[in-house]
Amino acid sequence: MADFTFPSNFKTHEISTNSVTIHTRVGGAGPAVVLLHGYGETGDMWVPLASDLVRDHTVIVPDLRGLGRSSKPPSGFDKRTQAGDVAGVLAALRIEAIDLVTHDIGNMVGFAFAAQHPARVRRFVLIDAPLPGVGPWDEILKHPLLWHFRFGGPDMERLVAGRERIYLDRFWNEFSANPRRFSEAAREHYAALYALPGAMHAGFAQFAAFDQDAIDNRAFLAKEKLTMPILAVGGEKSFGTMMATVMRFAASDVQEGIVPDTGHWIMEENPRATIQIVRDFLGA
Repeated sequence: MADFTFPSNFKTHEISTNSVTIHTRVGGAGPAVVLLHGYGETGDMWVPLASDLVRDHTVIVPDLRGLGRSSKPPSGFDKRTQAGDVAGVLAALRIEAIDLVTHDIGNMVGFAFAAQHPARVRRFVLIDAPLPGVGPWDEILKHPLLWHFRFGGPDMERLVAGRERIYLDRFWNEFSANPRRFSEAAREHYAALYALPGAMHAGFAQFAAFDQDAIDNRAFLAKEKLTMPILAVGGEKSFGTMMATVMRFAASDVQEGIVPDTGHWIMEENPRATIQIVRDFLGA
């Protein structure tokens, strides 16, 4: 059964910043590492990794704006704005330099943060999702499994209201190497969080912002590529080596990583290998 309980040395903070309240778990001591989740999950996805890293890091795990237990504003879902949310969380915690570990939509928020604050990011791990406007983005958009990038709006929100589990099951099933590894307990947990008022609107808005994110990312890269060490990780049966291909358009120091025998949901499908890959890179 999935366990979404953070270790007892974590404390929860409700941090008001940037016209939003960000639900943030913080634990441990040592170099700070920020873990950013993606769509279909919340910061709770990181419990296994956070439980390992907290032994020798200060671990910071926010829920993105509009998702999980963070507040549900009507707007502000472009990733540049959400990078400001991360900056506000760090300011409240009085933390300057960080490592970043991100997945899915979290990659996009993390990239926007790193592009605006490159001196603050020591190392950056991006896992299994592309960046709007970067590298082969236009080709990636043509993949039939990614139709949801353009799905949203008031009518779509009405269609999925009360049916959040049906909608989300499609992602958990089709993006898994083995859907059975995304447990029933995890599905119930996340479906309940996405059924909270405003959560599905926020989820759709994350994707609706991709056009603006592409504009912002191209502007970031017109100035300079990222120079901190990057680990671009793909699930073996998902983005795989494409992650490193994408990131070489955006950064000058890119290593490639593969989580074996997984699709997109790396923490559900192969947490042990994911933890080892991340820890080895952060400790290099």
